[in-house]
Amino acid sequence: MPDYLKHTEDSELSNLRLEKFKKYIKGRRAAVIGVGISNRPLIKWLDSLGADITAFDAHDTGEPSIAKAVEDFKEMNVKVRWSLGSDYMKPLFDETFDIVFKTPKMRFTVDALESQRRKGAVLTTEMELFLDLCPAETFGITGSDGKTTTTTIVYEILRTAGYNCYLGGNIGTPLLDQIEKITPEDKVVLELSSFQLLGLKRSVDNAIVTNITPNHLDFHFDYQEYISSKTNIFANQGATGKLVLNSANDLTYDMRNIARGRVSYFCGDSCVNLRNIYKNADIAFLDDDGSLCLQTPKGIQRIIDKNDILIPGSHNVQNFLAAIALTSDLVSTDDIVTVAKNFKGVQHRIEFVRELDGVKWYNSSIDTSPNRTINTMNALSDRNMHGVLICGGKDKQCVYDGLGDAILKFADRIVIYGSNARLVRQILEKEADGRKYEVFEIEGGDEVYELPATREKALQNMTEAVNKARSLAKPGDVVIMSSVGTSYDHFRHFEHRGDLFKKLVNDL
Repeated sequence: MPDYLKHTEDSELSNLRLEKFKKYIKGRRAAVIGVGISNRPLIKWLDSLGADITAFDAHDTGEPSIAKAVEDFKEMNVKVRWSLGSDYMKPLFDETFDIVFKTPKMRFTVDALESQRRKGAVLTTEMELFLDLCPAETFGITGSDGKTTTTTIVYEILRTAGYNCYLGGNIGTPLLDQIEKITPEDKVVLELSSFQLLGLKRSVDNAIVTNITPNHLDFHFDYQEYISSKTNIFANQGATGKLVLNSANDLTYDMRNIARGRVSYFCGDSCVNLRNIYKNADIAFLDDDGSLCLQTPKGIQRIIDKNDILIPGSHNVQNFLAAIALTSDLVSTDDIVTVAKNFKGVQHRIEFVRELDGVKWYNSSIDTSPNRTINTMNALSDRNMHGVLICGGKDKQCVYDGLGDAILKFADRIVIYGSNARLVRQILEKEADGRKYEVFEIEGGDEVYELPATREKALQNMTEAVNKARSLAKPGDVVIMSSVGTSYDHFRHFEHRGDLFKKLVNDL
């Protein structure tokens, strides 16, 4: 079949799916659980289709973001019933809904959802419905670390190659309300977390699993469930699907055994044995001379020297290798090189804020796990940067081994601000190996900036951390906030934490 006829057929098929959903949802009762970033556009879109919507959230209008959502929808004339506060789930037991959209951080097996399932409701998520209806080729990236940067690199490479692209999932803009604008010729790039993937029955067309290390074990039943959730990004691919795996990580490498589509690999060294075993696979690797290369059945192509990549760190070399393996069929070497030389990184990831009195300040609020902070510390020390670290956040029951060593390669002055301070102190003591360092702990409990009663104290604590770091820093130093934990002990999300940090630094 000629390509232009295939595109027409794909477009008509996707339009049929969308029109079928529009007919289904009109007048139906829809429950949307969680009034967060992705579900607000969902509510607005469902209202435009004529759905009868009830929005559920554990917070009430005493929470500023909920109060604003209620007011915004009222001003936009979006018709919503509200079920808020401590007993917000009650209507899910007492009433009958046709379709229920759960928040990512909720299991399909909770009693309220099981009650709706027994009554015949469709249980789904905003992301699952988007993948059902999306007419474009989809590219999904998941993993314990590196997924946001890798996702953005994939997006930038495809855009540079001339494709009309959409960026969504955990980053970018929620996409479901844009579904009517997306065509079969477009490309959709998604960052997908274990929360979004847990229970997902749809897979993307092209997937990367960057790595697997213990993470989010405060949410998942156990490590195995966390690992299994990641496999949903490719579990339902067909023969035309593509999966890119990190061959240096045993858990991701083993996923090749359950993949149904085409498997490609990336690795941070020359991986000669792997290349000899899988001669027909695309393999992105780093050769002995430090060049990023791609092996295909046609041979080996050198792409760029690692030192020519603008953003620092060996972990970012790996992020580029993963992106190369995923996009190699669709782009040119020049497209990849252009992005590598010009891409400045993603907000909140070793993000330069300002230079003041000879001291450079960086924000890396995305570092929500010890492994992320280890990568950041190594990236800085590899470029002979040193100075002061501001760290601390909420623990996710992660492994802290190696964190103390990595920190002390970069910093000998550490300001700890967050609820996992004790864990950070312990690993520093364990791994110091005679190195001298000073720790300054900012005392604080669980003050949350979003709550009026504790907002001033939360802001005061962070301000104190920034001021302390400034007093410790000397000309030529770097000061970086690399958090080692999530923001949920004090803030809404890591972007909120990072934005506040940048404001305080810029106000110095």
